Amino acid sequence: MSLLLNILWLLFGGIFIFFGYIAGGIALCFTIVGIPWGVQCFKLAIFSIFPFGQETRMSGSQPMGGVINVLLNIIWLLFGGVFVVLNHLFWGLLLCLTIIGIPFGIQHLKMVKLGIWPFGAVIVSKHESKALATA
Repeated sequence: MSLLLNILWLLFGGIFIFFGYIAGGIALCFTIVGIPWGVQCFKLAIFSIFPFGQETRMSGSQPMGGVINVLLNIIWLLFGGVFVVLNHLFWGLLLCLTIIGIPFGIQHLKMVKLGIWPFGAVIVSKHESKALATA
């Protein structure tokens, strides 16, 4: 089922989200200072290409990921992350207004979570997520 939904996701606009994040990541990586944020754009791109069957988790033992991750996430939010979050929030809520769009809206809302706090987050499959939750 995830494969079918991922194919529909790509056909109905997911590919444009993917290429947008790739372009943003490349642009940020051209500046030496922007490389950490470019890597986070690539993380969002990977998540946006096949969002069904994947989840985000915070890595490490600290809930926020440590002081450096907190600082990098604050800088991310101040210089563009807010627009990422608002964009996915808008599309997520709009798609959830229609019954057929609810699965796609939920994927946008999962990207809101990753867009708010990308540093320290990892993308895992649902099977890995269940295994981590029971461990």
